[in-house]
Amino acid sequence: MRRFVFLSSIRAQVGASAPGAVGEGDEPRPTDAYGRSKLEAERALAETGLDWVALRPVLVYGAGVKGNMAALLRLARSPYPLPLGGLAARRSLISLESLSGAVDAVLRAPDPIRTALIAADPDPLSLAEMLTALRAGLGRKPGLVPVPVGLLGLTCRLTGREALFARVAEGLEARADGLAALGWRPAAPTRDGLARLAREGD
Repeated sequence: MRRFVFLSSIRAQVGASAPGAVGEGDEPRPTDAYGRSKLEAERALAETGLDWVALRPVLVYGAGVKGNMAALLRLARSPYPLPLGGLAARRSLISLESLSGAVDAVLRAPDPIRTALIAADPDPLSLAEMLTALRAGLGRKPGLVPVPVGLLGLTCRLTGREALFARVAEGLEARADGLAALGWRPAAPTRDGLARLAREGD
């Protein structure tokens, strides 16, 4: 059986943050051009006669990562204490290995799929927990100072970093129920994967 696998994005379903856990049954509400273009591509696939599946991964981490995860790695490697210990909002991540396993799972599924599936590890972490895991991989203590979120937000606004604050202070949890129903499991717990990423990239 041939099946077309489209690597979409969680941004086809939701914006940069969400107040509750996002599931595949939720109505897609992309908030930017990138997310809307991914959703349009998914809908175009749905109009074909193909057996298809669109995977909507959350933030991906692994060797060679760029963007937000690369910035997080740089923070973890800095020698300084970080004022981020008070950030408790959780975000879902997925490792490159887990995403590869998700592609394998949908290719092996015996029945037609023809839908979009969220790809996310099942254990969302706060930014403080991510940094703790990364620094553990480097053999270091967390070094996080619990500055109140309101004060941190005010500082970011006064220094023109309001968008940055929104990315780190707000959560985005996602459930990969469809993949789990196909027998997919993550390659490793997220904390272990982050620690290995920092250790192997050191």
